Amino acid sequence: MTESRVDFAVLGATTQARLVAGMLASAHGKTVIFKGESQAGYRLSRGIDLSVGAITRPETWALLKACVPETTKLIGRIGKRSWTRLDPIFFAEGAAGREALSHIRYMASAFGIAAERVPSNLLGNGRDGLMLRDAVQLRSAVLEPALDRWLDSHKVRRVDGDTVVTVRPDGSAECTIGEERIEIGQTILADDVALLAHLPTSGWPALLERQVASTILTEPTEPIAAPIMHQLDSGTVLTQHGDRGIVAFGPGAVGEFSATLGTLLGRERAIRQAGQSSYTRFLTSDRAPAVGRIGGTGPDVLAGFGSIGAYLAPAIARWLCGAASASENAWLGARLIDRSGTASPVSDVGDQR
Repeated sequence: MTESRVDFAVLGATTQARLVAGMLASAHGKTVIFKGESQAGYRLSRGIDLSVGAITRPETWALLKACVPETTKLIGRIGKRSWTRLDPIFFAEGAAGREALSHIRYMASAFGIAAERVPSNLLGNGRDGLMLRDAVQLRSAVLEPALDRWLDSHKVRRVDGDTVVTVRPDGSAECTIGEERIEIGQTILADDVALLAHLPTSGWPALLERQVASTILTEPTEPIAAPIMHQLDSGTVLTQHGDRGIVAFGPGAVGEFSATLGTLLGRERAIRQAGQSSYTRFLTSDRAPAVGRIGGTGPDVLAGFGSIGAYLAPAIARWLCGAASASENAWLGARLIDRSGTASPVSDVGDQR
């Protein structure tokens, strides 16, 4: 049996995971193994990649403003027609959600994003809404195959789902492929499935909360008011499907979430389900992202980024390699997985992905 060594293993199926793996190799010269099943081709979406979110912290908007052009330019080189511009709507009915909308509007406007109130007749009585103009959405069905080709071109070794990666308590790992044993310097757990599989329950961070969530695809129906709509009260995200159906995801088992969706869309809209799935996802208690190693050791965690995670991938890769800017170090250093979620100084509304 032969033996080899690589610097990083990135475990996770998201766009963020693929981009971090590719940036470690292409921009920082690291050797990388990537393990992540395809999402775009065979399962209902569990999230979106959007350049804006339900964010109230100014330092997060500042980091997005710096990173979005870099990431969008990179994505454009990786795959043609892999992103699009649109105007998402964030809306709420409850007092807390309405207050959050006012903060989001103020913050977005301060960082150069046109933020407009949405007429109530588009949302329904008792709802306030905010439209953020000219956001960038990544088109996962087009982008994912292009990202995999990009990983191959930078010699990122992609392994299949049957390959067992054994993660050690210190964050190193090993795997065997055929007659080759591979020693891995550091592991990065970059999505919910990887966290569930490899983060030890004995040292589970208090910041991470497990949540049952569901995705529902409807048959064609009346279009919604915007291609993407995010209700802050329930954390439900609605996306307009190409055939006039709606893909919705949010908290709760399928039956519970179906009732939430029916209430949200209204009785006048005939809703018939064409597909559904339920799964476990992880949120942080303060709804801000979490990074780093528990107790300064073990695998690196990337969690709670919601829709914006892919756009921050270049900054995350720099941080993992010790090459981040002062502002990137400050932002990521304040969001370590070991922080307390109680009265957190980085608390945010959060993107309830």
